[in-house]
Amino acid sequence: MAEPLYLGIDGGGTGCRCRLETAQGDVLGSGIAGPASLRLGLETSLAAVMQAARGALAEADLDEAQFRRIHAGICLAGIGRKGMQESLAAWRSPFATTRFESDGLGACLGAHAGEDGGIVIVGTGSIGLARLCGQELRIGGYGFPVGDEGSGADLGLAAIRVSLRAHDRREPRTRFTRDVLARFEGDPFEVVAWMDKASATDYATLAPLVLRHADLGDAHARAIMQHGAALIDAMVRTLFERGVPRVALIGGLSTAMEAWLAPDVRRRLSPVKGDAIAGALSLVRPAQAPGWGPS
Repeated sequence: MAEPLYLGIDGGGTGCRCRLETAQGDVLGSGIAGPASLRLGLETSLAAVMQAARGALAEADLDEAQFRRIHAGICLAGIGRKGMQESLAAWRSPFATTRFESDGLGACLGAHAGEDGGIVIVGTGSIGLARLCGQELRIGGYGFPVGDEGSGADLGLAAIRVSLRAHDRREPRTRFTRDVLARFEGDPFEVVAWMDKASATDYATLAPLVLRHADLGDAHARAIMQHGAALIDAMVRTLFERGVPRVALIGGLSTAMEAWLAPDVRRRLSPVKGDAIAGALSLVRPAQAPGWGPS
């Protein structure tokens, strides 16, 4: 019989990436596709998964008949939505075996080479996740605007709020507050009109303004960063308090945010060992195989 192959898929809200590997960890091919978050619907998510998988198969110079050799670990955003696990279980998978988990678990497994540990993701949103003794822990991640503290969206919302107060002269006007309102032609009611349709991603587009002006010393921007960092500090500390042995910071804003964290938190952070695709692969690759697998 042909040697089994292993496919790791990381499907999030901005894109879907995958790698096809042998049991020994040799990379045969990779693929990419559009957003695969289950918040976009089951059909859209799985279409992106299969597009990425076909790309990896093509790069490996294999045809789709080889799907039956593949054991797939598929980590998707939005898997916690009600009824989603049941819908995924009913999917007629073309793979030899298929295991679905959250994209957060994939990132956590990848960050710690399949061992117990936690992550705090700081991107458009934020969340603390960990795996400890076979159990998953979750801190935050309730969604913007009620959650996602310290995230890009949260920083953007804070920027708009302080800029509107500055416009009213309730706070000092600065170059930062003027630059924020300049995105809306200097008109607060343009902000109100925009707000009615704006998503977390839209708010997060203002985060670079906060970072830039904070680096330039603007008092408002620095206060926003300090508050956001304190909220991320609390996530990291809470994971440690709950017995998580290692915590890593990941996500698109992680490097920028790390500079603002408390010294004790920065000292305790661990480096990331692998990516989310490696975590997805660990779900299906035999633990005795070279490299690492699920503990």
